[in-house]
Amino acid sequence: MTEKEQQFNEAGTMIERVKQEISRFIVGQEDVIDQVLWSIFAGGHVLLEGLPGLGKTMLVRTISECLDLEFSRIQFTPDLMPSDITGTMLLQPGEDGRQQFTFHEGPLFSHIVLADEINRATPKTQSSLLEAMGERTVTVMGETKQLDQPFFVLATQNPIDMEGTYPLPEAQMDRFICKILVRYPSKQELKQIALRTTGRETISIEKAASIKDVLLLQQLVKDVLISEEMLDYAVSIISSTHPNVEESPELVRQYVQFGSGPRGLQSLIKMAKARALFAGRYHVSAGDLKQTAYPVLRHRIILNFEAEANGVLIDSIISEVVESAYKLGKGTPV
Repeated sequence: MTEKEQQFNEAGTMIERVKQEISRFIVGQEDVIDQVLWSIFAGGHVLLEGLPGLGKTMLVRTISECLDLEFSRIQFTPDLMPSDITGTMLLQPGEDGRQQFTFHEGPLFSHIVLADEINRATPKTQSSLLEAMGERTVTVMGETKQLDQPFFVLATQNPIDMEGTYPLPEAQMDRFICKILVRYPSKQELKQIALRTTGRETISIEKAASIKDVLLLQQLVKDVLISEEMLDYAVSIISSTHPNVEESPELVRQYVQFGSGPRGLQSLIKMAKARALFAGRYHVSAGDLKQTAYPVLRHRIILNFEAEANGVLIDSIISEVVESAYKLGKGTPV
């Protein structure tokens, strides 16, 4: 067994340990947990959308504890200023008694940053996240500070309460590697939640991985192979989201205003590689691309007014896109 094969085997064992530890505290939401972990190990940021009280904040906190990552939470409100999250320069006396500027780090200087209800902050504050998310740096008063690695922003937003909110612009939405929908739990899951949270027993999360392990898994995701055929299939999926492309499905030409760009293709391949690693494979399959297309493209396809008027769901468009590209011969059987 080569060193790389041994690393892949150890990674599989570690991933299972992480998922088991998370499931000790979080009831259900297996798909959400998988997709968040794929995103983290693919090196991307996540947008979680769901109703209040579904455990989005608790999920992020649990993952940070399980991976032994420094965690900080920012509650976004309309009066939040950019310096409240990036940090600021304060004038303080030095050792010689003279006044000098000292930088005080904001909550962005953590490994996992929970941007809670991100759409409640003003566009000016939202935009202060762009540099950190894209470049992993923060610039204050002309001085650039490097953020520690790994660095992830996991943002949440409420899909129905639009009063006092500022919808995220497309440029910032595109910074997130995926958009994950947090569904309402089933009756059985609700019962388990009540049993775990209303009694005396408290569940403590044990560390199942370290920062070094997370960085290693990120490198292993990059080492997962993607064949020319699978790359063509991924390109075909992205191309089929554009209404002006001849091969695009009828639903896309009728209801889509704008499709995904190159960053969508990069995100799709990264997420597919992470899913392959989770499945214990060294290569990307058509199934990886199909399954990761939903969270990756959900926020990158802009529907037109006709789609909104007819109640067309974005996931229906994505389903048509991946199947259409598959039928065109871009993929192989799963």
